[in-house]
Amino acid sequence: MKTIYILLTRSGTLLSNLVYAVTGANYTHASLAFDEDLSCLYSSTRKNGYTMFPAGPSREYLNRGVFRLRENVPCALYALDVSDEAYTRARRRAEHMMAHGSLYQFNVIGLALCGMHIRWKRRRHYFCSQFVATLLEECGAVELWKDPDLVRPADFCRLSALQAVHQGPLDVLMAAPT
Repeated sequence: MKTIYILLTRSGTLLSNLVYAVTGANYTHASLAFDEDLSCLYSSTRKNGYTMFPAGPSREYLNRGVFRLRENVPCALYALDVSDEAYTRARRRAEHMMAHGSLYQFNVIGLALCGMHIRWKRRRHYFCSQFVATLLEECGAVELWKDPDLVRPADFCRLSALQAVHQGPLDVLMAAPT
């Protein structure tokens, strides 16, 4: 068995604040990591760390980019135990998407429609929670109760297979020994 980590945050960016205003959800962004120290996170988000576009599959780092723009970023970290095969498939898929990032886009329309509970599947287009949900489902790590195109970051809190590791400010999580 191996572990995949899911990090939920609310960064306070313009898009995060807009999603929060519309949904009232504690968390507006989802990322996943393949190591306990969260040295590299994977998601579909801004590619350069600060401006909203360009966006698509991106590696995120807790010590730079939007995670460092403000203090007390709310977060929740969950661990998901998966088979070695599911872990390998998920990691390979994430790395493939990063290596071929120009083939993928951020799913702006899907994000807006997800807020209205309308499924909008576009080939090679993902918003953050859709990216994480699709990756986990495609690799066989989880069976979701709804379509990945409708999964919001806060929905991961309801997934019974996840084990809560941390809930609170991101800077406290980053200061914790691994």
